[in-house]
Parts: sequence; C-alpha cells; structure tokens
Amino acid sequence: MQTKPTMATIKSFIKKNQGKLYIKNLSNFDGMVDCVMPCEDKTFNLVNELDQADQCKNSLGMRGAWFVLGGRDSISQYLDNQFKGYKIYNCCNSFI
Repeated sequence: MQTKPTMATIKSFIKKNQGKLYIKNLSNFDGMVDCVMPCEDKTFNLVNELDQADQCKNSLGMRGAWFVLGGRDSISQYLDNQFKGYKIYNCCNSFI
C-alpha cells in the first residue's frame, strides 16, 4: 500500500527532479472575479525556476505553482502515458 503524499513528498520530488519538471495549470485565482477560474492553456510546460530574489515560499521556486502551506493543499498522485508526478489542489489554484 502506498502512503499518502505530503508536502515533504512534494519538496523531495522537486529537489530530485530540478531542471526536468513540467507543470500543467488547471485553474488559478482571478482577482477580477474573486474566485478560482479554469485556465485556458492546459498544456504541460517546462518549469521556469524563479530567480533567488523572486522566490516565494508558497511557490517553492516554481513559476505557476502556489501552495497553501500548513496542510491546506490536497495532494494526489498523477500518472499518464507521458508524465508521473502529483496533482495539487487548493483554494488558490490547481496544477499537475
């Protein structure tokens, strides 16, 4: 039986796969309507890591990712014919 993925799992995954991470944004918070809206572009894109000066602890250094730290992220495993990783869902966005 596999264990439930946690933020420690995600941080380890990011560290081990730096430079070859892809992200697919499914939804993002939109301040114009004050809610989370689906993304139009739902393709996988190579992660562009932020400069050290721009890093925010909630993005874990990845543009397009946003984590609500403190146990507020729903994390599940993701697997398709091309990618293996994790799906993250929270009140601000969802992404793979």
